[in-house]
Amino acid sequence: MTQAHGISRRALLGAAGGAAAAGLVGGVGIGRASADEPAPIPTVGGGTVPFYGAHQAGIGTAAQDRLHFAAIDLLPGANRADLIDLLRQWTDAAAEMTAGDVIGGPGESQDLDAPPSDTGEARGLDPAKLTMTIGFGPTLFERAGTDRFGLARRQPKALQPLPAFADDELDPDRSDGDIAIQACADDPQVAVHAVRNLVRLAHGIANVRYSQLGFGRTSSTTSAQVTPRNMLGFKDGTNNLRSDDAAAMDKHVWVQPGDEQGARAWITGGSYLVARRIRMHIETWDRDPLGDQETVIGRQKLSGAPFGSDDEFGELDFTKKGADGELLTDPRAHVPLAHPTNNGGATMLRRGYSFVDGSDELGRLDAGLFFLSYQRHPQTFITVQQHLGGKQNDLLNEYIQHVGSGLWAVPPGVRRAGDYWGQTLFA
Repeated sequence: MTQAHGISRRALLGAAGGAAAAGLVGGVGIGRASADEPAPIPTVGGGTVPFYGAHQAGIGTAAQDRLHFAAIDLLPGANRADLIDLLRQWTDAAAEMTAGDVIGGPGESQDLDAPPSDTGEARGLDPAKLTMTIGFGPTLFERAGTDRFGLARRQPKALQPLPAFADDELDPDRSDGDIAIQACADDPQVAVHAVRNLVRLAHGIANVRYSQLGFGRTSSTTSAQVTPRNMLGFKDGTNNLRSDDAAAMDKHVWVQPGDEQGARAWITGGSYLVARRIRMHIETWDRDPLGDQETVIGRQKLSGAPFGSDDEFGELDFTKKGADGELLTDPRAHVPLAHPTNNGGATMLRRGYSFVDGSDELGRLDAGLFFLSYQRHPQTFITVQQHLGGKQNDLLNEYIQHVGSGLWAVPPGVRRAGDYWGQTLFA
């Protein structure tokens, strides 16, 4: 098929705006195009998500289908000025990429004797609802007793390393990190391109500690999304917090005025990100009878409904009994143990992804869930995770293993061009 040339991005956006005013746009976005390159290739669920705002995109945004996550460590020789300059460069690049532009914009240099400003693999692709989100880990503020960037007094009191949890087998090379980068999109190449280019800009200042690709979102983050399934084959996120409930987001996700005081109040309007790499023992799970699988999870596999109901969104009544007088839901099942009603109301916004990273030396799939959650206070996650691994012993623990972990303070959004990620931290 021959693709059209000679249509500028400005002209395309103007045409899209006119179509939207006439009620003719069906939600497919338009990426960058110029006289020198073809019109963008459409992707499923394409379009752009605004980069600027009170909160970072990629949290309350409807969860996209693909993830590229990276944890970054600053090099020993980096100083405060280097860090601020890097954040400025990253912000400018992220704003361009999420808008569907190449880094450097229309005036991108074509100097043949210098590296290009953009690696180029996303050229011609729709922006695919790309969002980029960053967070700051405890080690950015202090490491081994050293105030590395003059930020120690600004470390939020809530930003402390997560405690050890029962049955954790954490790989330090897949845990923590000075800065977290989360890129989500409906096109994997767009998400990979986004992280790749931030890493490239950090050359000589920071290195990648680890990264993770994810596919198939494992929760619904808006009321308009259908509930997806995880690698265990069950619907995941039926009762997840919905980001279109502004009151719930303020209560459970966004850090509120007064949560942190004085020099630590820069985090107001931000959130806290927890990442956990959870490997699933797929082969063991796949040999279990359906009845056992449903007992472990605490829901019906096909419909996702609670026991005794045909409705996925039916009321969860963990006291309901069957004709034999026995509880329909085992108290040790995952769903009741994780539910807010059994955790003092602890509620988080989950937006994790499935992963498959090949096979191990025994031929078993290295697969599972890259769990991501956003919460107003890390204690929310801690409360739930301690309950899952506590004396009641979540039945699911027989089939999973937490092998990576991290916590980051997520700064508020970049409000306008010229500002940068984390600017309130350095103000």
